Amino acid sequence: MSRAFFGVLGYDTAMAIDEAELRQPPLQAVAPPQPKPARPHWAFTAIGIATILGLCYWGELVLAVMLVSVLLAFILAPLMDLLIRLRLPRGVAAAAAVFLLLALITSLVYYSSNQAIVFAHDLSKYTQRIRQDVSQAWQQAENLGTTDTGPQTKPAESRSGTNWADLLTRGFGSVSQALLAASFVPFLVYFMLSWQHHVRSATVMLFSLENRHAAYVTLGLISAMIRSFMVGNLLIGLFLGTAGTIAFAILHVPFFYFIGFISGFLSLVPYLGVVLAMAPPIFVSIGHINSGDAILIVLTVLGLHLIALNVLYPKFLGNRLQLNPLAVTIALLVWGWLWGAMGLVLAVPITAAMKIVFDHVESLKPYGAWMGE
Repeated sequence: MSRAFFGVLGYDTAMAIDEAELRQPPLQAVAPPQPKPARPHWAFTAIGIATILGLCYWGELVLAVMLVSVLLAFILAPLMDLLIRLRLPRGVAAAAAVFLLLALITSLVYYSSNQAIVFAHDLSKYTQRIRQDVSQAWQQAENLGTTDTGPQTKPAESRSGTNWADLLTRGFGSVSQALLAASFVPFLVYFMLSWQHHVRSATVMLFSLENRHAAYVTLGLISAMIRSFMVGNLLIGLFLGTAGTIAFAILHVPFFYFIGFISGFLSLVPYLGVVLAMAPPIFVSIGHINSGDAILIVLTVLGLHLIALNVLYPKFLGNRLQLNPLAVTIALLVWGWLWGAMGLVLAVPITAAMKIVFDHVESLKPYGAWMGE
């Protein structure tokens, strides 16, 4: 009966099969697999790294001046913020902060110029005496086992005169360049302080829309890291310098008012600071103190370094750097080779900023993890 009923309606089995096939969802076409982006050849990476190192080497003066200006701007930023809270305009507050820095440096140079001249004169005498002792020991070592004991002083004197002339010529050029570069530092610091919000927002706008948030966060982390690093190291260096000056005065170290602060700030160099901090007081104390006082100097420097490492650094810096010792040591080696003493000063903040950038770039995260703790 049902077959006759559907037959009357004109609905047969073939139509039912066709309807079932129409109700099935259409099969989706399988998309072909997307090819993975090709990784750059290691040779291109090596060429890029070599190019960056070459630019850093040849552009040492310009880059060092800019980085020192950045560090000084971060040191003066809390002072400028305090002046802004006192209802001073940003430009006036930035100018006042830079003026106070210049006044502090000028007063230090003025009140310590006489002592600095005497210190430099005695330092040259110490250096000449040490050079003479080293040259005599070297000559005796060369003359061991030889029958010719006649001193050959004339070639040495002519060679020494030539070297001193070259050294003075190079020194004049380097000093003039340093003074010219230093004249730009106050202006750079002023504009960095007065235009910091504009520079930050304009830098973020340089990136594409999907990367602006990451760029904003990265710049904020770098700013917080550099500010805490500079202010913390400044306070720690002042504490170590003051404590070292008092200790060296008690031990009758010559020029303790210079040596204390030089040793205190040298102690801030990561992992090498304790050795570098011992060199100035021992160097100027040759011929003035006995072996017992020399041991006390070494213990004093070592004790101050341990206090800074275990008490002051965790208090002021915390875990903002997050660099492992191997990465810091390699950074000191590379930047010290590129820029000398200035490289040792700037190595840690540059490397810490690089790690923050690596942590926020997807393709560079493995390098940031390798540099981290």
